[in-house]
Amino acid sequence: MPKILVIHGPNLNLLGTREVNIYGDITISEINKELKKMAKKRKVDIETIQSNHEGEIVDIIGKANSKKVDAILINPAAYTHTSVAIRDAVSACGVPVVEAHLSNIYAREEFRHTSLVAPVAKGQICGFGLMSYILGFEAAINLIGK
Repeated sequence: MPKILVIHGPNLNLLGTREVNIYGDITISEINKELKKMAKKRKVDIETIQSNHEGEIVDIIGKANSKKVDAILINPAAYTHTSVAIRDAVSACGVPVVEAHLSNIYAREEFRHTSLVAPVAKGQICGFGLMSYILGFEAAINLIGK
């Protein structure tokens, strides 16, 4: 069965209470629950991980091939705009990657308008809240041909 790895970046563990006016009141548990339901329906395995640590995220991406991951859906959060290391890991991992964001990063502060990950990802979806994850997951499934 194909496997999709979902990586939630820094501070996403605070969803539901953090800046509700920007991110909404959905929690990371609720996002994962929706993605797991979708995975079951589409007959794909899913693994979800959240980390606040750049190096850990780099390590997780770097092990994707050896863990038989077929695609990655990632919300790098603040690392979107700052992490060359995550960008390089995405570029080198050998599996298709979809970038997703709850908020529209292009409608926010100017420093958020640049994604270091987007140029090496297959695509990016942002601004649709939970639907960004759902659309991103669907895109990942389509990329692996399921």
